[in-house]
Amino acid sequence: MGLIQFFKNAFSDMKASAKAQHEVDKANFNAAKAESKAQWEEAKMSPQARQAKMQKEREEQIAAANERQTAAEQRIKAAKGE
Repeated sequence: MGLIQFFKNAFSDMKASAKAQHEVDKANFNAAKAESKAQWEEAKMSPQARQAKMQKEREEQIAAANERQTAAEQRIKAAKGE
């Protein structure tokens, strides 16, 4: 492989890497933009809607905690050989 081919390959690799990184940056920017809009829309919610949303989130957290507790209890029983 000659020196010229080495540089052609190197620059080709850099171009591909820059293009891939640009796609990642564009996706991250769009995600941040969407999250910002979601926060703005949530901030504009009525107090009743905000309370309902918070209650739903609390119920989901309680359900997840109960599932974790049940799984832990099963692991304890399995470890004790019951």
